[in-house]
Amino acid sequence: MAYKVDHEYDYLFKIVLIGDSGVGKSNILSRFTRNEFCLESKSTIGVEFATRTLQVEGKTVKAQIWDTAGQERYRAITSAYYRGAVGALLVYDITKRQTFDNVTRWLRELRDHADSNIVIMMAGNKSDLNHLRAVAAEDAQILAEKEGLSFLETSALEALNVEKAFQTILLDIYHIISKKALAAQEAASSTGLPHGTTINVANLSDGQRAGRHVARHEHVSVRHEARHEARHGTHVARARPRILGTRALKHGTIRDGPKHGT
Repeated sequence: MAYKVDHEYDYLFKIVLIGDSGVGKSNILSRFTRNEFCLESKSTIGVEFATRTLQVEGKTVKAQIWDTAGQERYRAITSAYYRGAVGALLVYDITKRQTFDNVTRWLRELRDHADSNIVIMMAGNKSDLNHLRAVAAEDAQILAEKEGLSFLETSALEALNVEKAFQTILLDIYHIISKKALAAQEAASSTGLPHGTTINVANLSDGQRAGRHVARHEHVSVRHEARHEARHGTHVARARPRILGTRALKHGTIRDGPKHGT
């Protein structure tokens, strides 16, 4: 979903939060959209979403963030919400290795349902619990490079890198949309009808006017000569029989007519 609107905002981008249950997706959403954090947050049931409007390179962008349930039983419901998404934040918990191992499965599901050009960032959440770390940042960086993802670690509790994560996603989406719009304009201009040249007679120089005057004069002269030759040719054609007739009579080859009574 990448709509362009003329009034309240310039663009509307749909972004989905995905990852296992309990990795902190809902708190990332509330931290970004409302600057809130809930220590006793419960697992999301089905799908929830919130919005936030911000500036991206001078354009007003409304980010519509969808928080999808991580439980397996909601998988069939949430898969439909991938459609139309132009960005995704794939979250795992740095203190739980299994949530990181499941990243590839989430990626596969996302790529099966979302647009091929979707912008994806992987976020290792709960970096404030570094003493309980089970996933090294280096391992996550290697996976991100392999899968072509952006990567950073976040803490919804401490509001660390949450803003940066969404700003990066939105900026990448905006650049892709801008490039597509520019390519479409260039394609339209290259396949359009050839442009002619408009000549304003009032702006013609004296030399151009003189050239056009000569052209008209030559055209009139040609027509005059054609008429003269036509008239002259008719006169010759009429005179020629009389000349030939006189010569024929003189040599006795043509008679005036039969003589009666001889």
